[in-house]
Amino acid sequence: MLTIRREAAADRQTVEDVTRRAFYNIYTPGCVEHYLVRTMRDHPDFIPELDFVAELDGRVIGNVMYTKATLTGEDGTVKDILTFGPVSIAPEHQRKGYGKRLLEHSFRRAAELGWDVIVIFGSPANYVGLGFKSCKKFNICTENGRFPSAMMGKELKAGALDGRRWVYRDSPIMSIDEDQARRYDDTLEPMAKEFRPSQEEFYIMSHSSVEDEV
Repeated sequence: MLTIRREAAADRQTVEDVTRRAFYNIYTPGCVEHYLVRTMRDHPDFIPELDFVAELDGRVIGNVMYTKATLTGEDGTVKDILTFGPVSIAPEHQRKGYGKRLLEHSFRRAAELGWDVIVIFGSPANYVGLGFKSCKKFNICTENGRFPSAMMGKELKAGALDGRRWVYRDSPIMSIDEDQARRYDDTLEPMAKEFRPSQEEFYIMSHSSVEDEV
């Protein structure tokens, strides 16, 4: 039976291990997401109330972590919002609906806590079924004025975004030192770093954007 609960201190190493196995070689040879998990909990933008694990028959098989982010309007208005990531399910338990259940649980809890908007970067194929839409449809852009194809938004409260132009900024915790992350990874049990087609898919998606209609 799947149980979703708040992460406990005793879960931390398992969560890091699950994250490492879930992301290794997916976006690049190796990964840095487990290092992000290790460092983000001490940052003031981390939201412990939205740090959940998925437990299957007493074993932690997945995790999602949220941090604060902001939207800035053209008039200087700053709106506090959520972003999540990493979200991980152990490879042997993927594509069984556990990630969807974990995320849907976190959405309900986020709404209960008063949050009304989530913005993420990811593969649209993984998230549009959970109610995410292109940020272009919400008029949310990055600081350079672009609408990345991988950037999506979700309203937890209908009408939370009113169509005005917003600029998205995530937490500084997301700007990790990748060299330091790789050095940390080198201290762990070795895993083979290799090329996978998903890395090229990630490159294409992360370098593309939704253009204005002409």
